[in-house]
Amino acid sequence: MNIQGKTALVVVDFQGGDLSGPFCTYTAEQRDKAEAIVAACRESDVPVVWIQEVHKPHLTDIGRELDGSEGPHCIEGDPQNEIAHGLGPVGEEFHIRKRRYSSFFATELDIVLKAYGVESLILIGGFTDICILYTSVDAHQRDFFINVVTDVVAGSSEQAHDDALKMIDYLQRKALVTSEEVMGWLASRPVMV
Repeated sequence: MNIQGKTALVVVDFQGGDLSGPFCTYTAEQRDKAEAIVAACRESDVPVVWIQEVHKPHLTDIGRELDGSEGPHCIEGDPQNEIAHGLGPVGEEFHIRKRRYSSFFATELDIVLKAYGVESLILIGGFTDICILYTSVDAHQRDFFINVVTDVVAGSSEQAHDDALKMIDYLQRKALVTSEEVMGWLASRPVMV
């Protein structure tokens, strides 16, 4: 793993409500792995930060995203835009809503991570080729160590997913990890009391 110093889990757009919506590509197995990682992070005192892409129904805030292949998406109030069932912030965890692909762009994510004293990120969610990629690039530009959990991210297609992982690996060696590696790392940490 690519871990240095304090670490946070960033759950990027793990949306889709009951996982049946047109923009949801997560499987129940990926949701189960995400739930396990979130629970283990909480038990190990690793901060969990939740990211959710949202747009107003009138789409004034969607910008150039309509120029791509997606069309209108992540509309506020749509149950399929909610964080996937079984996941979501608890207690004092941050829930950051974003209007663009990168979790850093025009959000308070950088401030939150600095407040926690974080140097390394574990990223899960989607889409691998859009929001995970853009967030990884922005994290890299801010000198964070990146850990993208390859079996708990989903792409807009298999090819796009694979290509995005290659780009992230190009940014930082050892940035691609599995849920098994993350769970092993979390299990090796001392239990916080």
